[in-house]
Amino acid sequence: MTEPTGKAVRIDVWLWAVRIFKTRSQSAEAVRAGHVKLNDKTVKPSAQVVPGDEVKVWKDHRNMILEVTATVPKRVGAPVARKCYIDFSPPPPSIDVLLTMPQRDRGAGRPTKKERRETDRLLGRRR
Repeated sequence: MTEPTGKAVRIDVWLWAVRIFKTRSQSAEAVRAGHVKLNDKTVKPSAQVVPGDEVKVWKDHRNMILEVTATVPKRVGAPVARKCYIDFSPPPPSIDVLLTMPQRDRGAGRPTKKERRETDRLLGRRR
């Protein structure tokens, strides 16, 4: 069994190993697309992660803010993976917020600027 270590590991491997992404190719694609930042910098999939680094991931329409506490070179079980990072992510929007969001008719076209601002305000996003 693979145990957590303090050695440097590629960021795409680490994201896959701690179960943020289901496959390594998905994690590498997310890094290449700019959805992953290491210490507030856009990086390549080969960037090295060490304990103490901050990783920000944009996945499933929400931000995940993770602090690396341990690195693993291979995929591990969920209980071990959870010990490899500290999650500082903001909580997802409550169901009340989602129910009060303005609804648009299907095929009504793009939202207006006012509607987009209302949606962003309800979801807690800034522009």
